[in-house]
Amino acid sequence: MILRLWRGWTDPDRTAAYEELLTGRIAPGILARGVPGLHDLTVLRRAAVDQDPHPGTEFLTAMTFTDLAAVAAFTGGDPRASVVPPPARALLSRFDEHSRHYTTVQRFGG
Repeated sequence: MILRLWRGWTDPDRTAAYEELLTGRIAPGILARGVPGLHDLTVLRRAAVDQDPHPGTEFLTAMTFTDLAAVAAFTGGDPRASVVPPPARALLSRFDEHSRHYTTVQRFGG
């Protein structure tokens, strides 16, 4: 199993709009595509804290795939490439250009 992590940040005045876009349209749209090998997609949010260099909110998407070939099917080629639709780009102040991928070594619990 491959865990794909990607992060994007919003300015404070765009956080609510981006969260609505991500959870209401983008994530459901990804799942509706029926990408072979995509097992799940989780959206996480983290508010800025004192030691963060940038104000605003960090969003992290965690996607689990069967293998890197499934990731490549999702991205349309390069498995490292981030997939950020134009409406999301308009709301994000910055984002990871490349996603990070981790191979599952062992899962514990349910």
